[in-house]
Formats: sequence, structure tokens, C-alpha cells
Amino acid sequence: MNKEEIIQKTIEYTKSKLSGEGTGHDWWHVYRVWKNAKNIAEKEKANSFVVELSALLHDIADWKFNDGDEEIGSKISRDWLESLSVDKEIIDQVCEIIANSSFKGAGVENKINTLEGKILQDADRLDAIGAIGIARAFAYGGSKNREIYNPDIKPEFHTTSEQYKNNKSTTINHFYEKLLLLKDLMHTDTAKEIAKERHEFMELFLNKFKKEWDCQ
Repeated sequence: MNKEEIIQKTIEYTKSKLSGEGTGHDWWHVYRVWKNAKNIAEKEKANSFVVELSALLHDIADWKFNDGDEEIGSKISRDWLESLSVDKEIIDQVCEIIANSSFKGAGVENKINTLEGKILQDADRLDAIGAIGIARAFAYGGSKNREIYNPDIKPEFHTTSEQYKNNKSTTINHFYEKLLLLKDLMHTDTAKEIAKERHEFMELFLNKFKKEWDCQ
């Protein structure tokens, strides 16, 4: 099986698993991450095959929906890629990226150290900010029964992944605990440039939200 066939089968597999998902971690999120990751990989001269497989499988089993299990995504991805007889070296690279790509708290060390991993992380984080990022934040917050905003609950700086996982804050606080931090956490020049406008849009939204909250 050639690389194009493996990519196509992985597209079909991921789409079958995530289509219709309602928290913002659906097939179309994966599709946007995949497209952005491909574009960045081309500009950065990375291994596109590794980047594309990582992007397509990065949310196949997100820890947020699997009792905090940070390894389940890479386990399922490994099983899938082995079923397609992908080279072990490629599988190991992809699974390492998937296991370490998620944001786990503002004060938690980022363990991504390969160019391909950094590209996947950038592409995933780009989809968490801007207009789509705002929509996804409220979709996820609603799915977890989180308040939109509560002035009595302040944003927190999470220094461990456990603190971040167990956080029960509001959706507006999520912007300050994660989303507004992502612009400065981008790795590649391509992602940094895209992130600027998306970050500014979130700031405009939050300013308008505050004015309306204060009945101005």
C-alpha cells in the first residue's frame, strides 16, 4: 500500500469515527488541522507523511473524553497504522507526536521536540483560536455543563496536567487559561503569522463581551 492509499484510508477511518461529534472535536476540526498542517509542512520542509498521519489521527481518542487517559489516542493510532502495515519507524514517530501534542496547562512543560510534532501542534492550536476557536470553546463548554461566565470564578494558572484536567472553570476563563496564550506558543513562522490575526479577533470578542456584560 502506497502513502497516498494510507492517507486516504486514514481519512475515511477518522471521518467514520468523528463525523457528527458535537464538542468541536469532530471530523471537520481534524480536516482543518490536516489542511493547515500540510501547508505548514510544505513550507518548513518537514516529513509530510508523518505530519499528515499525525494530524488525521491526533483526536481519534482525546483524553478529555476518555477519563483523562493520555495514552489512548496513541494506542488506537498504533493499532490502526499497524493494520495498514505502515513502517514501525513512522508509527513510532506518529504515536509519539499524538501522545504529547495536547495542551496540558500553562505551566506544564511541552514535550514536543521534532519538527513534525511542532507542526501538528501549531496546526491544532491554530484551530483553537480565532472565530472558529471561539465557536469551539463554547461548544465544548456547553457539552461539559460549564457556565459561560461567572465573575466570582477567576482564571487559574495550572502548573500540572492534573490541575488542568480537573479544572471546572467557565468558558470565558478558558480564554485566559489557554487560548490567549497560544499565539506566543507557536513554533513555526508560518503559524506565528496566522495566529496574530486570530488572536486579535479573540481580544476584540472578549472586549465586546465585557462591555455587554457590564450593560454598556
